[in-house]
Amino acid sequence: MFKLLKTEQTARRGEFTTAHGTVQTPVFMNVATQGAIKGAVNAEDLEQIGCQIALANTYHLHLRPGDTLVRDLGGLHKFMTWDAPILTDSGGFQIFSLSGLRKITEEGVKFQSHIDGRKIFISPEISMQIQANLGSDIIMAFDECIEIPSTHAYVEQSCARTYRWLVRCQEELARLKETGEMVTPSAVLFGINQGATYPDLRIKHMQQIAALDLPGYAIGGLAVGESHEEMYKTIEVVEPHMPREKPRYLMGVGTPENLIEAVARGIDFFDCVMPARNGRHGHVFTWDGVRNLLNEKYSRDEAPIDETCTCPTCRRYSRAYIRHLFKAGEMLAMRLAVMHNLYFYNNLMAEMRQAIDEDRFAAFRGAYVGRLSRRI
Repeated sequence: MFKLLKTEQTARRGEFTTAHGTVQTPVFMNVATQGAIKGAVNAEDLEQIGCQIALANTYHLHLRPGDTLVRDLGGLHKFMTWDAPILTDSGGFQIFSLSGLRKITEEGVKFQSHIDGRKIFISPEISMQIQANLGSDIIMAFDECIEIPSTHAYVEQSCARTYRWLVRCQEELARLKETGEMVTPSAVLFGINQGATYPDLRIKHMQQIAALDLPGYAIGGLAVGESHEEMYKTIEVVEPHMPREKPRYLMGVGTPENLIEAVARGIDFFDCVMPARNGRHGHVFTWDGVRNLLNEKYSRDEAPIDETCTCPTCRRYSRAYIRHLFKAGEMLAMRLAVMHNLYFYNNLMAEMRQAIDEDRFAAFRGAYVGRLSRRI
C-alpha cells in the first residue's frame, strides 16, 4: 500500500496506493467534513486545485444524512461524485469537542447530538461499521482525543483504553471484511497515537500500537492548545518509534509553516480546516505571507491574490473584486478565497515533494519558514 521512494534526512517522499488511486506523499487532505468543503467548493473544483485525497467525518455523516443512507446510495465516493481516495475520521475529535455532552466508558462514548440533542452511542465497533458504510479507503481507529493539559495519571489511563479500543477496531474491521459488509473491501485501518505532551506515554503508546502491524499510523491529540514548540517536540519523540515503511499522519495540523516543519520531522499525511476556514473570512495564504483581503488598501488593487499563483481564482479575479464581494456579502467571495487557499496548500505539498526529490528540501525549508506566516 505504501512505498517509501526517497528521504532527505528525516523528510520522506512516498506513494500510497488505494482502490481509488495512488496518493503522492507528503500530502494535504482537503477537509470535506460533511461530504463537501465549506465555501461552495465541489468535487470538480477539488480536481482542478490538485486535491489528491478528501477527508470526511464519521460523526457528522452518521448524524446527517446517516451512514446507512450513504451506503444504500453507493457509498460516499458515489454520493459526492469523488473518484479519488477518501479518509474518514473516526469521530473521536468531534466527541472531544462535545465535552459537556458526553460520557466515556470502556464500552464506548455516550453523547448528545449537537443537532437535536438526541442521545447517541458510538463504540469502536460502531465506528468501524459507520466507516464501512461510508466506503472510505482509510478508516481511522476510534480513540479519545485528550485535552491538554491533563494529568499524567488520566492520560496514561486514557492511552490504555485507546489501545484496547484499537484492538477492537482491528477485530471488527476483520469481521466486516469476512462477512462482505464493506462498500470498499480494500479499506485499511490507521491506528492513532495519543499521550498528550508526555514523552514517556507517547513513546509507550506508539510502541504498543506499532506492534499491531497496522497499515498506517497517526499522531493525534495535537493542535488542541499546546504551543508549536510542544507539538514539534512531540513529533520528534514519537517519530523514531513509528514503523519506517508505514505512512505517518499528523491529525488536524496546521499552518503552512507547521506543514513544512512536520514534513522535516518525518510526517506524510496532513489535514486541517484552516485554509477553508480562513478563506471564508478573507484571510488568504501567499508565498510572501498572509493577506487580509478585507483591508481598505485592497479596494483599488487590480492584482490577483498572489501574482505567482496559477489557481482558478488568481488567473481571473483581482484583490479589489474579491474584497468587494466580501463587503457585499456575496457567497462568491468565500468560494474564490477558499479555492485559492486550498490550491495554495496542495501546491505547497507538491513543491515540498519536488524539493525532496531534488535533495533541496532543507533549502526550501530555510527559504519559507518565517516567510509564509508573516502578515502582509
